[in-house]
Amino acid sequence: MATFEDFLKLDIRVGEIIKVETFNKAKKPAYKLWVDFGESIGVKKSSAQITECYKLEDLVGKQVLGVVNFPPRQVADFMSEVLVLGIYSKNGVVLITPSHKVDKGDKLG
Repeated sequence: MATFEDFLKLDIRVGEIIKVETFNKAKKPAYKLWVDFGESIGVKKSSAQITECYKLEDLVGKQVLGVVNFPPRQVADFMSEVLVLGIYSKNGVVLITPSHKVDKGDKLG
């Protein structure tokens, strides 16, 4: 089992999606996301397989949770720098979002 100390190793922050593009070179349908995590972390890129539940135009301005301390991962010709968190539902991946607007960079804990 994971310990609470294991959980504390994850740096999960709130970011705001500021740019979205279709990721045509991904093996599975995906979007390229640019997420602003505030002054201390900045803008990070992520590849997200969320095309079943979201349209491009619905994502800009949306707050999301992301793990910001995983190493970057190459996805086709795109460097994904953060893992945006979502729930695998029967309809596709649903992003985890705060129920109220919060400051960019706020930490889950």
